[in-house]
Amino acid sequence: MLDWANWESFFQKLTQEAGFFILRVLGAVLVLFLGFRLIRFLAKRFARSKLYGRLDPGLASFAASIAKVLLYIGLFLIVLGILGVETASFLALFTSGGVAVALAFQGAVSNLAGGVMILLFHPFRVGDYIETSSIAGTVKEVNVLYTIIVTPDNKRVTVPNGILTNTEITDYSAETTRRIDLIFSVSYRSDVERIKALLLGVAREQENVLVDPEPQARLQKYGDSALEFVLRVWVKPEAYWDVYYDLNEAVKKCFDENGVEIPFPQLDVHQK
Repeated sequence: MLDWANWESFFQKLTQEAGFFILRVLGAVLVLFLGFRLIRFLAKRFARSKLYGRLDPGLASFAASIAKVLLYIGLFLIVLGILGVETASFLALFTSGGVAVALAFQGAVSNLAGGVMILLFHPFRVGDYIETSSIAGTVKEVNVLYTIIVTPDNKRVTVPNGILTNTEITDYSAETTRRIDLIFSVSYRSDVERIKALLLGVAREQENVLVDPEPQARLQKYGDSALEFVLRVWVKPEAYWDVYYDLNEAVKKCFDENGVEIPFPQLDVHQK
C-alpha cells in the first residue's frame, strides 16, 4: 500500500522548495534589473563629474570601461549568490580554468593589453588625426578592447587595440605644425626667379600659412616636358587641408593672370 503520509510530506516539501526557488529567481531578476540601472546611472554620473573632465580623454574612457566591467562582474556574482550558487566554488572553478579561458579569449586579452599600452605610452590621444596601413581618421574613443576612429567622410570604424599596438601609426596631430609640399610644372621657357617669386607671393597671401618657418619655393626637377617647382609652407595641423586646396586654386589663378604656361606632356617623334 502507498504511504500517503510520506507522499504528502514529500509534496509539501517540494512545494516549499519550489516556492523558495521562485522567490530566489524573482529576487535575482529584481537585483539584476536594479543593478543594471544603478551601473548605468553611476557611469553617467562619472562621465559628468569634474574628475572625468580633468583626466586625459583616453584614460577617462578606459577607466569608465574597466569600472563598468568590474561592476557587471560584481553584479553577476551577487545574482549567483541569491540563486544559491556558491560563489567561492564558482571563483575557484573560474581560476582553475583561467588558462583555458585565456586561450579561448586570447584575442580579447590581446586587445585589453593593447588598450593598457596605448594609455601608458600614448602613441596617440583622443582627438588626434592618425593614419595606419589600412585606415585614417580622428580618434574619438579608446575603451577596454577597441579604439573608435571617425574617418574624414564620417564613417565610424572600430579597431581592436591589439592591432593598433602592432602596426605603424602616423599621428598628424602630435606636433604643433605641419608642412605642405606642392609640385607645380611650368614651361622650360619660364624664368626661374619669376616663378619662385610668384609662388612665394601666393603663399604669403594665405592667412593660415605660417611666417615662421617661412615658405620656400625651389626648382626641384627637370621633367620630361616641364620644369617642376616645389612650394613648401608650414601650417597648423587643423588648417592643413584648407590651405592645401586654397594654394592649388590660388596658384592656378596666379599663373593664368601672369601668362605662365603649364605645358602638356610632349613627345618628339623623329622620322628618318
